[in-house]
Amino acid sequence: MSELKRTPLYPVYQELGAKTVDFGGFEMPVQFSGIIAEHEAVRTAAGLFDVSHMGEFSVQGTRAKGFIRRLVTNDVTKLEPGMAMYSPMTYPNGGTVDDLLVYCVSPEEFMIVVNASNIDKDFAWMQAQMQSGEDVTLINRSSEIALLALQGPNAEKTLQPLVDVDLSQISFYRFTSSRIDGTEGIVSRTGYTGEDGFELYVPSAGAITLWHALMESGSAMGLIPCGLGARDTLRLEAKLPLYGHELTDTITPLEAGLSMFVKLETGGFIGRDALLAQKTDGVKRKIVGLKMIDKGIPRAGYTVLSADKEVGTVTSGTMSPTLKYPIALAIVDSDCAQIGAKLMIDVRGKRLAAEVVKTPFYRRKKA
Repeated sequence: MSELKRTPLYPVYQELGAKTVDFGGFEMPVQFSGIIAEHEAVRTAAGLFDVSHMGEFSVQGTRAKGFIRRLVTNDVTKLEPGMAMYSPMTYPNGGTVDDLLVYCVSPEEFMIVVNASNIDKDFAWMQAQMQSGEDVTLINRSSEIALLALQGPNAEKTLQPLVDVDLSQISFYRFTSSRIDGTEGIVSRTGYTGEDGFELYVPSAGAITLWHALMESGSAMGLIPCGLGARDTLRLEAKLPLYGHELTDTITPLEAGLSMFVKLETGGFIGRDALLAQKTDGVKRKIVGLKMIDKGIPRAGYTVLSADKEVGTVTSGTMSPTLKYPIALAIVDSDCAQIGAKLMIDVRGKRLAAEVVKTPFYRRKKA
């Protein structure tokens, strides 16, 4: 573990006795009180996650927006200050470099948030796409910024006393600058759990103080610390992709079911031609949701079969804490992807029955 990178909140893990694992080269907490308890807290009250391992890049200059437009599949020309956007970033062959968030700070300044395991790869890729003489400055600010995610029905009530903005005025995929417990930062409302919540970007030096302030504000409302284990079960129930599983350099955004974030009609981003051809021809395989019929938990890498023929692979799987039965995402041949299709999963040498079901597996009730 000593060779792994650590976030500014590592002392909190030690203080609380968190179980840590290697995640994207960082020593991260997989759980504090237990994955099930943490999962249920986010669904019913609130959970606080350290996601400071994520990467943040600053893109500035008169050509910043055009530069980003070449990189990502979504239409960033629609972004105005205070707006955020989710988008895949693709290679020329349509495979996925990463999936990321683009924040528009001003017409000439953007923040791009990338997955922890891809920070170096993404930064090198983006640097390589810069054109000679282009007025664009790209800065990796990942080590300067701590990121806390506050998720769950009580997130707004927990955070409101600590900020100087009206959180009810921040709509989904919007953000604003604010003093957060006395420190200048950014408050956004995106989320990766299927619940309402906020992301708090602050200077690394202020992370521990903010963590304790949030816990003090929310503990009476059920707020508890949460690790990556619960984050994974929560995002899987909500069918939110995890890079390296539902998106890879060989799985395109169209195969992953992310066509709404691929704007083929709006410009020449890298990978557009390959994705246009794939859309025209029809995708040959798709990410689908599976519900186990037989008893057994599917895991990433398990083979999916139809009539004794291998037709795909499980990309993520777990026992759903909310639904109380095993679920999975899998990439399968398109002719096996229809809702209600009966498939088999090879679970440690046993072929167990599963059914293709509608996703997301879980959708919160909105007020």
